[in-house]
Amino acid sequence: MGKPQKKFVAVAGNIGVGKSTLVTLLSKRLNWKPFYEPVGENPYLADFYQDMRAWAFHSQIFFLTQRLGAHRQLVAHPTSVLQDRTVYEDAEVFARNLYQQGLIDDRDFHAYSELYHVLTEFLPPPDLVIYLRADVPVLLQRIAQRGRDYERNITPEYLTTLNTLYEDWVARFNLCPLLTVPAGDLDYVTQSSHLDLVVQKVQEKLTGKEEVIFERLAEGGWK
Repeated sequence: MGKPQKKFVAVAGNIGVGKSTLVTLLSKRLNWKPFYEPVGENPYLADFYQDMRAWAFHSQIFFLTQRLGAHRQLVAHPTSVLQDRTVYEDAEVFARNLYQQGLIDDRDFHAYSELYHVLTEFLPPPDLVIYLRADVPVLLQRIAQRGRDYERNITPEYLTTLNTLYEDWVARFNLCPLLTVPAGDLDYVTQSSHLDLVVQKVQEKLTGKEEVIFERLAEGGWK
């Protein structure tokens, strides 16, 4: 038997949806290397919060650079890897949201988008993106449960806007296979059968099965 083929799987989704948790659980189950969001402090953040319109572009360029570097490291890593949040979300969701709010002007957003598209054309995509989908009440509940100070002021309106941008991005995304997981309905943290189901669907998608979906059974379970 030959050496198992390396896989690169990325987990995407809104704030509080459970990306890091799923990366941790899948990495233990599959014995793959987890990679979480870069911990380095964005040197523009303090300025950004003082004057968002002046510093939004600079801040997003920094995040994009960090994410592109992390993506390149994952592609080069010798073993199978799981990534917490993708480079695509930075551009397609968070930078676009700042643009729609008027915090990045047309010229800067065009330059940012051109840079993003040119650089991502040279980066091999993941083998699979797992998109975790959940409604805003679920996101708010999970954000409250983890109790991070800097997330206290996140509003339902902000999460709703991000959810819309995520859905728009997912509808357009075609760089690699994508698996949508109903993260608001599945409790893969406390119910091992739900985690088993996610693992099964991931493996089906990675082996090339064309249509892989989660179906709710009449008695309330999932298959």
